[in-house]
Amino acid sequence: MAKDLKALLETARSNHVQAVDGFFRDCTETLSALAMECATALSNGNKLMFCGNGGSACDSMHIAGEFVGRFIKDRVGLPAIALTADSGILTCLANDYSYDYIFARQVEALGQEGDVLIGLSTSGRSPNVLAALKAAREKGVKTALFTGEKARNDEKIADFTLIVPTVTTAHIQESHMVALHGLTGLIEAQLFPEL
Repeated sequence: MAKDLKALLETARSNHVQAVDGFFRDCTETLSALAMECATALSNGNKLMFCGNGGSACDSMHIAGEFVGRFIKDRVGLPAIALTADSGILTCLANDYSYDYIFARQVEALGQEGDVLIGLSTSGRSPNVLAALKAAREKGVKTALFTGEKARNDEKIADFTLIVPTVTTAHIQESHMVALHGLTGLIEAQLFPEL
């Protein structure tokens, strides 16, 4: 029994490493360009917005917290919002409009030209994330989509599309978190080189 569990863990570790390595092999340049876009937005007094469903909703809150709080460097707070965090707004919009509109309406209300919206969707097909990206483009907000292999043919959904080369949701989410931590570190390094 213990041998079987050890083999399962080794398979999970191996698949995780393969997904993360594949992401960085394919997306390092795009991630670096997104970091520059975000750093420019923050330097200009704009903000970052994050959205996603389920685990991606939690990841959105986690990363927004890294900007408002701190990540590695002890620096000033940076303006970032997780559109997944306000249960009053989310339930109001889902009830009065539809669940597909819960993020788009917030982008309409809060987004300004020069901001950056980062959507997380492991499938690349979450209607509410896609609607938010559309609403952002209409407002002059730059857009990024962190997704998985199923969205390979839909790479024009956002200004920056970052694809984890697997269809396994868990490994896509794990890779997204590694990538988002990397993004945060790149932005801190650009904005606060002296720290």
